[in-house]
Amino acid sequence: MSITRRRVLGVLAGAAAAIGVPSVWMSRMKTYVGPASDHFDGTRFFDPDGVPPKSLGEVLRWQFGPGRLRQAWPEWAPSPHADTPPPRVGGEKVRLSFVGHASWLIQTSGLNILIDPMWSARASPVSWAGPKRHNDPGIAFDALPPIDVALVSHGHYDHLDITTLSKLAAKFSPRVITPFGNDVTMRSADSAIKAEVFDWHDRVELGDGVAVTLVPTRHWSARGLFDRNKALWASFVLETPAGKIYIVCDSGYGEGKHFRRVAEAHGPLRLAILPIGAYEPRWFMLDQHMNPSDAVKALVDCGAEQALAHHHGTFQLTDEAIDAPVIALRAALDEAKIPSERFVALQPGQVVEI
Repeated sequence: MSITRRRVLGVLAGAAAAIGVPSVWMSRMKTYVGPASDHFDGTRFFDPDGVPPKSLGEVLRWQFGPGRLRQAWPEWAPSPHADTPPPRVGGEKVRLSFVGHASWLIQTSGLNILIDPMWSARASPVSWAGPKRHNDPGIAFDALPPIDVALVSHGHYDHLDITTLSKLAAKFSPRVITPFGNDVTMRSADSAIKAEVFDWHDRVELGDGVAVTLVPTRHWSARGLFDRNKALWASFVLETPAGKIYIVCDSGYGEGKHFRRVAEAHGPLRLAILPIGAYEPRWFMLDQHMNPSDAVKALVDCGAEQALAHHHGTFQLTDEAIDAPVIALRAALDEAKIPSERFVALQPGQVVEI
């Protein structure tokens, strides 16, 4: 394959979604300003238990180096499911609808909460390149109930989608709960987005007995050429009447410290939502994305009663086949002697109630 300027720009646009490779289109955006802490040096955030992100040279080695085994995905892989949620869910139930990739609608206590809302056709800073959807969102945007809150985990393009957040702001004006610095990205694009920013370990009341705590996760963030780790990333622990839900939108496994610490600080957990996709090649993805075997270890570490899988099957961010994460998850559960019903991979549009 010839390496053209357009090809390289397209690769960077795609990698911006997969691993936050910075892109020239956002290189002059404003960034977070605040006091130093144990995970912020005054300029950039860092994970004391993590590793630095990959370099541009390593990105190009992955994309253009010899021996790459990128599996072909079908052009379109529709889900047989589609959800039309109720306007509200009351009582002590929690209704979880899988939208696709890392997007969920969680309904409980009369609140409608979106996780990393992403309805766009591409996870990319540009419309002409980068990963495109291989199936429709499990809920049509026009079928959404009134949205009260959106939780946005970090700034990578497959998680912080400005187009979707702007549509939500225009239609519902929800609160957007996100880690430090991501409000700058949102408000720079659309001042109507009601972003509220918080640090790791901050607890935020959402109303009607529901609250969320931002917790450390093994990842990082970037959207522009010079903003690497200038915004924070997080996982979420959502307190509901049915128990606590641990929502990990993107994370490497490392030594499992993050998951065990959540168990210690926030357990017992009723449910964990864990990523299982975007993990090949391992030499490149190991530190930032879990594979299914890692996700099973994370489930054991956090001690959740049950887990749901996500971050697979919608955008081809990395090299594994579209069905590889689900197949590998079954094998990892068998190896760990964990019943398959304890860790389930849904398709977009499927619903679970707890």
